[in-house]
Amino acid sequence: MKKNWVLLLVIFSMNACIPKSDQKNMTNSINLFTPEKYIAPTAAEKPKSLTVGVDTRQDPYYWLNERDNAEVIQYLNDENAYTDSVLSPVKTLKADLFNELKARIKEDDSSVPYFKHGYFYYTRFETGKEYPIFCRKKGSLESPELILLNVNQLAEGHQYMLAGGINVSPDDRYMMYVVDSTGRNLFTAYVKDLQTGSLLPDQFETAGGLEWINDSKTIIYDTKDPVTLRSDKIWRHTLGGIKDELLFNEIDETAYCSISKSKSDKYIFLNHGYTQNVETHVMSADESKGSFDVIKPRTKDFYYSVDHFGDEFYILTNKDGAKNFKLMKTPVSKVSVDHWIDVIPHDENVLIEHFEIFKNYLVVQERKNGLNQMLVRNWSDGAEHYIDFGEPTYSAGFGENPEFDTDVLRYVFNSFKTPPSTIDYNLATKTKEIKKVQPILNGFSSDNYETAFVWVEGQDKTKIPMSLVYRKGFKKDGTAPCYLVGYGSYGSTYDPDFNSNWISLLDRGFVCGIAHIRGGMEMGFKWYEQGKMMNKMNTFTDFIDCGQWLVDQKFTSKDRLFATGRSAGGLLMGAITNLRPDLFKGIITGVPFVDVLTTMSDPSIPLTTGEYTEWGNPNIKAEYDYMKIYSPYDNIETKEYPNIYVFTSLNDSQVQYFEPAKYVAKLRKLKTDHNTLVLKTNMSGSHGGSSGRFQRLHERAAEYSFMLGLLGIQDAGIKN
Repeated sequence: MKKNWVLLLVIFSMNACIPKSDQKNMTNSINLFTPEKYIAPTAAEKPKSLTVGVDTRQDPYYWLNERDNAEVIQYLNDENAYTDSVLSPVKTLKADLFNELKARIKEDDSSVPYFKHGYFYYTRFETGKEYPIFCRKKGSLESPELILLNVNQLAEGHQYMLAGGINVSPDDRYMMYVVDSTGRNLFTAYVKDLQTGSLLPDQFETAGGLEWINDSKTIIYDTKDPVTLRSDKIWRHTLGGIKDELLFNEIDETAYCSISKSKSDKYIFLNHGYTQNVETHVMSADESKGSFDVIKPRTKDFYYSVDHFGDEFYILTNKDGAKNFKLMKTPVSKVSVDHWIDVIPHDENVLIEHFEIFKNYLVVQERKNGLNQMLVRNWSDGAEHYIDFGEPTYSAGFGENPEFDTDVLRYVFNSFKTPPSTIDYNLATKTKEIKKVQPILNGFSSDNYETAFVWVEGQDKTKIPMSLVYRKGFKKDGTAPCYLVGYGSYGSTYDPDFNSNWISLLDRGFVCGIAHIRGGMEMGFKWYEQGKMMNKMNTFTDFIDCGQWLVDQKFTSKDRLFATGRSAGGLLMGAITNLRPDLFKGIITGVPFVDVLTTMSDPSIPLTTGEYTEWGNPNIKAEYDYMKIYSPYDNIETKEYPNIYVFTSLNDSQVQYFEPAKYVAKLRKLKTDHNTLVLKTNMSGSHGGSSGRFQRLHERAAEYSFMLGLLGIQDAGIKN
């Protein structure tokens, strides 16, 4: 349903850069696909009654949730075969697009090293390899390289591999890391002896959170419920120990727990709760047998998170009605709420997102009018200034800043037309040093593109921000294809980040865009509140309004407008497809959360109970009835729908594969058109799809070739 994946909505325009042959094809919109030539799979109907309260629904495809049923696997394989057949006219185009996307990547690239506890840490890739290699050097970048973890070696013999979470012990002797080879976000933790290179016998299942106690022998970690996958327990493990000690058990089935370590390395924090109802406990990282003490007990609608500096805890909180949060502090020895005092007060027009503490400076990452900004405050005299980013629409965020005693802030800046730049900013002199600009190969130049940040008036007169990018020379005459991306859930912001894959669309005349719709936090916490629970319909109408604006302003036309979203953004796609099927030429929806009522009514499904405050609790009639209004699966009707490409993963733990499978089965039965409807299931992927960097490019190439095929483009050739 959530996390880790945000979705994009892109809008592309421009004919001047396209060969005349392709311009003609796009003008005529010759659809290359003829799905009626093939027999589409038909899922068997096995009616099941689903009752919540006084409402009973019939679900003929409920049985598709039986992942161990051979009939289910056969159905998914049949859908995959059908997809390959229907999309066969663009098979060569897809292969060419993959090569085009790959050609922009510097395959042997590496990250900018950051310094921590006497070592420079960095990640690098090798030519032709799918996975990263984690490394470090002692004291100097001229020192010999020590490979901490080569994920390519771990991936041998596995179809899926996610590994990382590198965490070196305070004495530099041991290193923890986690591995998931299933795609279910179920991790196994390992401990490596950095002196011998061998693995210790210590290994245990974890949710992915691990922290060292400062004795370098004790580990605090979290685990998940094996059925619901809710992070619910915190444990203490001693190297060489036989039995781990349970420190905390979250019995509230709507809540999660996690752990973190203060930047000062002095404290371990235990965080638990859900959305705005949270609680933090603290334990000294110097005590191997220490216990957790609560800072403030959990109360309804009270949020706070904690870090440490000197003799004080710094607290980001919504205390006193601070919807957009404020920064407070309290002495370590006096943590009760009556001792908290303001550091950065609340501003109803400015959202505080994060903060970094240094010896001489405080840096606060804020968001105003949809864009990031960074406030710098000098501890000694209180003087403040903002960092100048210099573009109308952009994305900026903190990089790795593990050291306290430095006047240098590392941040990452990028925009639709500017590749990610790692920048070291001197807080004292206000000067910037660009450490690296992500190389984009194959002739890319940012001078070829333009960006825009526009405001769209919604149906209720709300102003909705939207970010756009297109090639220079773009003409607003309604002939350009447009790819619009959206998400709008969980308060997640969808920033206008650089995406090298989009170049393949931009250079074919697309205009790409992100609709910053309600349900995210681009415009502050109220923006999130206006797009969740009983206000969820705003998310969908905002997106529709953005799409209609693009048509009205002649950025595109209805027969050239595409929309895409993943996960909760897939819910968005399902809803807009039901509400305005006439507005879109095609929909690309990934791992879509489309069966809202059934999922939210089944507490055994992973992540369900923890999301009652996002979508609603089906045991509350008003909330159940509201979800029923928009749940895509429940609102499929006998009518025409646009072309739809659905993709999912069998092992997805966040949106189960059977939601999109049921959605396609029902849609295929009821829709009255002859448009293309295909379902592609990755039989070894996760919520994010394939794990390898090149494998993911194959997935993007498939999506792009689907759109281009609908526009009548079969040849990969373009002219810049």
